Amino acid sequence: MARTGPNSDYSCLTPLPKGTQATVTGTEGDWLRLDFGGWINHKEARILAGSVPARSLIRSIRSCQIPGWTEVVFPLQLPVPVQVKQADGTFTLTLHNTTAQTDTIFIDDDPLISRLDWQQVAPNQVQYTFNLKSNQQWGYKLNYRGTSLVLALRHPPVVKRQAPLTGIKILLDPGHGGEELGSRGPTGYPEKDVTLLVSKLLRDELVQRGATVLMTRTTDRDVSLGDRVAMIDRVEPDIALSIHYNALPDNGDAINTQGIGTFWYHAQSHDLAIFLHNYLTKALNRPSYGVYWNNLALTRPAVAPAVLLELGFMINPQEFEWIVNPQEQKKLAAALAAGVVQWLGQ
Repeated sequence: MARTGPNSDYSCLTPLPKGTQATVTGTEGDWLRLDFGGWINHKEARILAGSVPARSLIRSIRSCQIPGWTEVVFPLQLPVPVQVKQADGTFTLTLHNTTAQTDTIFIDDDPLISRLDWQQVAPNQVQYTFNLKSNQQWGYKLNYRGTSLVLALRHPPVVKRQAPLTGIKILLDPGHGGEELGSRGPTGYPEKDVTLLVSKLLRDELVQRGATVLMTRTTDRDVSLGDRVAMIDRVEPDIALSIHYNALPDNGDAINTQGIGTFWYHAQSHDLAIFLHNYLTKALNRPSYGVYWNNLALTRPAVAPAVLLELGFMINPQEFEWIVNPQEQKKLAAALAAGVVQWLGQ
């Protein structure tokens, strides 16, 4: 994972696909500065002795459709660093250390892409902008096959008006588990128990509506962040929801801090985060703690819209009573499932 500075406190950049080559231009502690401006921990890199500056030419681009995805192949001589920027209706891919000699771009009539534009924005930087047929994006994957960069853009799921969740795959991630208690309420009741309980209630509500639901855990066990993220990448759900309850630092105002908070990272997840947040606070008459962009492990998966929900503050005595109330838990699960249906049916 490349970052904007030389330690893990700095923001993440687009993950570098395995095999990416770049020139090291400096070091600071355990961190290497790469020629395109990112930093990477030396444990995540392999130094090639006697290597030459990593530069490539791009001469042609081709695309094809596979089930559920459009793949776009960029044939290169070397695997170069790349960055992604999403916006409403556009997906922009920047290839560093690359010069365009583009003769042919093959983008056939596609269910997702309306047009591909490109420009050489700097001597060693080429930018490709995919103009999409919908503002909402559903996920992407980047990898190298040999030295060819392969970008896969996900097609929208098929939503049926009469049964909007039929055929929809949803991943639920109950936060914490095992030795990781999470936050705790005034009685010592741990977050890990209520996230699992509410996630199971939500699973049942979604299944009743026709969804296929997978969970990162169904029992009280340890699951690492890496394993949770790997499961999202492996099963490729249409939506990923991570269920949590909030905490405060020791000097926080436990009495006066409450409300539902929602977190997103990729632009493709923003609309889902806003919609679910507003739907829940209105349907349940709960206070809002706000919607935040945040560089969290469970919001970073790019293969699907991924949102992390903090459904209340465990340490707030009044909100804790609401959190552990069985009837309110059922209402919460039903409202969240209904919100998913409403969002997909827009």
